[in-house]
Amino acid sequence: MPKFTFQTADRLFWHDKIMAATVLKLIPSWILPYHVTMLRFLATPLVVVLMLKENYLWGLLAFLVVAFTDAVDGSLARIRNQITDWGKIYDPLADKILIGSMVFIIVLRYIDLWTAMLIMTIEIAIIAAGWIRKRHGLVIQANIWGKIKMLLQVLGVVMLLLSIIFNIEQILPFAHGTFYLAIAFAVVSLLTYGI
Repeated sequence: MPKFTFQTADRLFWHDKIMAATVLKLIPSWILPYHVTMLRFLATPLVVVLMLKENYLWGLLAFLVVAFTDAVDGSLARIRNQITDWGKIYDPLADKILIGSMVFIIVLRYIDLWTAMLIMTIEIAIIAAGWIRKRHGLVIQANIWGKIKMLLQVLGVVMLLLSIIFNIEQILPFAHGTFYLAIAFAVVSLLTYGI
């Protein structure tokens, strides 16, 4: 196990208390937030394979479970005061790999090239901003805008997959709009990163 210096949470988000009263009670104390982040890294290829094989129903279920681990590891770290510099870097990276995979596999195919490229460009900019801040010794911290962005991206993927699975074209404009709303929140997140 890597050596971590645990830090105390500066603040809790609205969902942390809900998670603490429900899901986190089921997680044994020996499971650390980085275990959950590593699970997301390891499970994302399963989601990718299901999507590439166009097994969208199982892919949707796997995607939801893997995306939910993002809420779990963050809340676990803040509630248990187990925040680490490792988690501040690799938790968002795991999210971006999951969402980026979905962008390349389904957004590019079912929405359009420009939406996919815009999402990926902003995600890469957020990663670069995080690395630059870390390199200059500045604090990297999740912000509410990034959390909303991730939630909207997950919602966009879910709507897109439901549209594909059940052949409901009327959902596509809502998925498209949700991705553009996520892009707006991503820009705000980038501009306020670390605040």
